Amino acid sequence: MKKTNVAVLGSTGSIGRNAVKVLKMFPERFHVTGLAGRSSVSLLAEQANELRPDKTVTTDPAQFGALRAKVDAELKCAAGDEQLVELATAPETDIVLCAIVGTAGLEPVLAALRAGKRVALASKEVLVMAGELVRAELARSPQSELLPVDSEHSAIFQCLAGRDKAELRHLLLTASGGAFRDWTRTEMEHATLQDALAHPTWNMGPKVTIDSASLMNKALEMVEARYLFDVAPEQIKVLLHPQSIIHSMVELCDGSLIAQLSRPDMRFAIQYALAWPERLPGNLPELDFASRLQLDLQQPEPGKYPALEFAYEAMRRGGTLPAVMNAANEIAVEQFRRGRIRFTGIWKIVERTMAAHTVQPQSDLVTLRNADAWAREFAAALPEHP
Repeated sequence: MKKTNVAVLGSTGSIGRNAVKVLKMFPERFHVTGLAGRSSVSLLAEQANELRPDKTVTTDPAQFGALRAKVDAELKCAAGDEQLVELATAPETDIVLCAIVGTAGLEPVLAALRAGKRVALASKEVLVMAGELVRAELARSPQSELLPVDSEHSAIFQCLAGRDKAELRHLLLTASGGAFRDWTRTEMEHATLQDALAHPTWNMGPKVTIDSASLMNKALEMVEARYLFDVAPEQIKVLLHPQSIIHSMVELCDGSLIAQLSRPDMRFAIQYALAWPERLPGNLPELDFASRLQLDLQQPEPGKYPALEFAYEAMRRGGTLPAVMNAANEIAVEQFRRGRIRFTGIWKIVERTMAAHTVQPQSDLVTLRNADAWAREFAAALPEHP
C-alpha cells in the first residue's frame, strides 16, 4: 500500500503532539513530509529525529540555529512563516493537519485547499475568522477536502455520514463546562488564573483551557460548525456534559438523536481525519462498561456564559464580526493571564469590542486582517479590571 503523506503544522502543541503519537502508531501507513512549530525547538527536533520528515520548520527565524543544531544533519530544516505555505502546498503532501493555535493557520489552510489537499483542521480560528472564504475555496477546488479534528466536530461529521441535509434539525455541541462548571457567576468574579487552568477532563494548553472555562471555546466551535456543516445559527445548540464521553450529537427531523461516544482522547478524532473514509484499528482506550457509565447532559444556565450569545450574534451578522470576536478574546485571555483583568473581564472585553465594530463583508484576507488588527488594538486599549 502506498503511504499517505502528511504535514503537521503546529506539531509541538497539544493537538500536534497527539498527531505525532497517531503517526507513530502507523508507520506503515503514513509518511511525514513536514513538521512545523515555533519556539519549542527541543521537542520539534525530537519529533523530527524520530519521524524523519522531509522538512522541519520553525516559524521563528531566531530559533533556526537552535533547531538546526538539534536535528540530525541529514534532515532538512527551514525557518519563517512563509514555510507554512510551502509545507501545505508541497506536491508530495496528501494531508495537511493544521493544529496551529491562533490565526497563523489561515493562509496555509487556504493555500492547501487551493492546491487540492485534504486539510485536517484543528485550528478553530481559521473557520471563525474566514469561514466564508474557506467555503468559497472549497467550492473552487473540487479535489480539496476539509475534515474536522476538534472532537465535537469530528463527532458531528461521523453522525452525519451518509445523511441527507434535509433530515437535520439541530447540531448539539457538548461542552465539559471547564474549570467553573460548578461555580456561580458571582464566584467566577474572583477566580484566579490557577483556578481557570484546572480543567477537570482535558489536558490542553493554557489559552484553550481558559477558553474552556469561559465557554469561549464553545462560541468559536459554534461558528466553526456553522461553516463546516453549512447550517443556520439557530440549528446549533450547546449542552453541558461533564464526562466528555458524548463528543456531540445530531438531532434529526423526526426527533431521533445520534451521538458519537468514546473516551476523552484527541487521538480518536485525529486518527479518523487522517484515515477517512477508513477506520484504522489502534490501541486507543475503550469505554469500560463493566463500571457504571454516567452520562449527564443539561442546558447551560441562562446568562452564566455570555460567550454563547456572542457566537449567535457573530453568526447572524457574519462578515468580519466573527474575526473580531476571536481577536478580542485572544487579547482578553492574555490580559487575564497577566493579571490585568478579572476572569469575567474576558467576556466584557469581547462584548465591548464587538459592540464597537462596524461589520464589513468577508471579502478578502486584507479586510479580515484589518478587522483582526483593529479588534486587537481596541481590546488592548480598554480599561484594566473591567
